[in-house]
Amino acid sequence: MRKNTLKEQVRKKYADAAERARKGASSCCGERTAESAITKNLYKIGELEGIPDAARLASLGCGNPSALATLRPGEVVLDLGSGGGIDVLLSARRVGPTGKAYGLDMTDEMLALAKENQRKAGVENVEFLKGELEAIPLPDECVDVVISNCVINLSLDKDRALREAFRVLRPGGRFAVSDIVLEAKLPERIAKDARAWTSCIAGALTRAEYQAKLAGAGFVDISVEPTRVYSAKDLAGSGCCSSHSSEDLAAIDGKIMSAFIRATKPHLP
Repeated sequence: MRKNTLKEQVRKKYADAAERARKGASSCCGERTAESAITKNLYKIGELEGIPDAARLASLGCGNPSALATLRPGEVVLDLGSGGGIDVLLSARRVGPTGKAYGLDMTDEMLALAKENQRKAGVENVEFLKGELEAIPLPDECVDVVISNCVINLSLDKDRALREAFRVLRPGGRFAVSDIVLEAKLPERIAKDARAWTSCIAGALTRAEYQAKLAGAGFVDISVEPTRVYSAKDLAGSGCCSSHSSEDLAAIDGKIMSAFIRATKPHLP
């Protein structure tokens, strides 16, 4: 898969997802529906009160990082790949008026939708930025927490993306993301499938790879906590692997999971 072509496919998939959400149709990781085993019941009852429907419908996540990160009043949060803004708006609530939540996305359609959702929600301590994970348009050591929801797997240069997350965090800052993680390498036919990549599967790291890349970026106190493990039936139903053979699906049964990944930027000596 050529990187430029794959990147454009990712951009188009999420631009289309934003347009569907604007029209009132749910979408997740391109093909998933609101009833997908990967996306359903990520947020508690009442948690989305006051959040515009379009933010929920555009949710492309596999977890609830703004809750799992244990955000504190006054903190500054950055959401990598913020999509329609659901986790940014929830984070802004948790850090309160003395804190701030940034959302970063490369897709114009998602940014427009997120800003409209912010306006409808009446949340002021939020700022959406256009940019990519590999070149975050913020200065060094300016945020307390980096979150992300099923987006780092889409990066074509994960080492650089994780170094950028490390750069913008203050000493002692926290990396707290939900992402797809593999327990074993994928069959080659799935690993090279552009649709599986844009659906958050083919670009995912193994647990060991994720830990090694975070350590290489400088992080410490690294942990990978599974939150959901998916069967072949779950994955076929999500749309990401529905075109693959029963043999390929059997090979990934129970090998793909959503996980909460934590790490810390060390304090200065």
